Amino acid sequence: MQLNGSEIIIECLKEQGVDTVFGYPGGAILNVYDALYKHSDEIKHILTSHEQGASHAADGYARATGKVGVCMATSGPGATNLVTGIATAYMDSVPVVAITANVTVPLLGKDSFQEIDIAGIAMPITKYSFIVKNIEELAPTLRRAFQIAQTGRPGPVLVDVTKDVTAAVTEYTRAEVKPVERSVSKITDQDIDMAVELLSAAKKPMIFVGGGAVISGASEELKKFVDLMDAPVTDTLMGKGAFDGEDSRYVGMLGMHGTKAANYSVTECDLLVAIGARFSDRVTGNAKKFAYNAKILHFDVDAAEINKNITVDASVIGDAKEILARINKKLSQQEHKEWVAKVQSLCAQKPLSYHKDVLTGPYIMEKLYEITGGDAIIVTEVGQHQMWAAQFYKYKNPRTLITSGGLGTMGYGLGAALGAKAAKPDSLVFNIAGDGCFRMNMNELATAVRCQIPVIEVVFNNSVLGMVRQWQTLFYGKRYSNTVLNDGVDFVKLAQAMGAEAFRITQCSEVEEVLKKAIALNKPVLIDCVIGSDDKVWPMVPPGAAIEEVFSEEDIKEA
Repeated sequence: MQLNGSEIIIECLKEQGVDTVFGYPGGAILNVYDALYKHSDEIKHILTSHEQGASHAADGYARATGKVGVCMATSGPGATNLVTGIATAYMDSVPVVAITANVTVPLLGKDSFQEIDIAGIAMPITKYSFIVKNIEELAPTLRRAFQIAQTGRPGPVLVDVTKDVTAAVTEYTRAEVKPVERSVSKITDQDIDMAVELLSAAKKPMIFVGGGAVISGASEELKKFVDLMDAPVTDTLMGKGAFDGEDSRYVGMLGMHGTKAANYSVTECDLLVAIGARFSDRVTGNAKKFAYNAKILHFDVDAAEINKNITVDASVIGDAKEILARINKKLSQQEHKEWVAKVQSLCAQKPLSYHKDVLTGPYIMEKLYEITGGDAIIVTEVGQHQMWAAQFYKYKNPRTLITSGGLGTMGYGLGAALGAKAAKPDSLVFNIAGDGCFRMNMNELATAVRCQIPVIEVVFNNSVLGMVRQWQTLFYGKRYSNTVLNDGVDFVKLAQAMGAEAFRITQCSEVEEVLKKAIALNKPVLIDCVIGSDDKVWPMVPPGAAIEEVFSEEDIKEA
């Protein structure tokens, strides 16, 4: 049938099973929005308050579901406002397709009104970046974009379409979506046998779980693998929920703000099995001193990650779920009772702790876990609150912690929470924010109200940029350069002005009642939690130090 370019875009989205898109209209993309209007009963469009919010919402949707998130924006500043969200998705391997419109082909390269080379700008932060200047190329390009976003190591793809292409007409024929195959071609019997040999020889193994285990849906295989190995488990921020955080073999997060038990155990172990982890600097600390007693076995879908940050002794390249399934068939039951008992004893001796006589972020996260039973989606911004959310809420299932790990994007969480709630309307969705982060994209609270998306925004309000202040306190002689937020903004009144419900908490006794009220309301709610300006995330590894040099507040007092 004969369709114009805008109608082809909508039909291609329908082909891919897209039910929700996030975006903001403008001149160059008007034809697409006109077509979207005619299909509003098939594809829901959520109008965010800012294009960056749309890109974060598409990201949150994708992380919550494993499906491709879709966002749209017009040319020029509309397109460039997507860039931070695209980069966030790229760093954390999130499948997003960003569709932008550009000026007509005759106006390209002439500094036309709202013209920008968004395909060029996005090239370093996408798996692929297209510009469509011919109507016959539109449908094949969109189909290819969705395939690329999901294949192998997922990531964002940008498709820029000139305005004249959105108006041009050509023949459209619906196509069946090709299934996305798991990456198994590089998994060899030789590599699997080598892995099984190392696993069988280990006396003190540690299993280290990264975001790749979540992305591949490997939780069931991972649980069986841990049972076969009889080994303790640690994870990265991105890996949380792949292995049950309530399991007795789970020792907490590894790295800069990981538990002492995790950091000490990885340093002592004789085999570290890394599953879908990229050995970020926040995990390894001083790379030369990382896991120096251990052989390292690395499973990853991306060959470029092998030996990139940490030199490993053996590796298997491919989808984590498939690798674990094959290893589980060949690995005999292992037994490491003494080692597991030693690590569990470390957990008991070196627990996470905080001041329980005043309102703190850790107290709120523990109470939130108690009330929800761990059955909620926790989204975060970036900073101290993010670390407290990782430390003090137990993630039982994958895709229940949604956070910007690689790029560390302040202002990410509220948009991502909207996307997660749109994807999972029956789940409780909380965005854990600091006051500094909330200021960056607080306008998306208006989106939540207008679109009736009942997210709960929990602001840890300490009137400072908390994590930066922590570094200034510990490493910069308490020179608090531009980290004090003392302008007196009343977040409760602000939220109410946007149409949301709002509460303020100043003491521990108020937390449970307010959280339960917020949940019962089933509408957008902001909770302003007033905490101390000098609260810190403990424990901590100093920059450039080995992870075994992790220290706590008690260590400073005893020094």
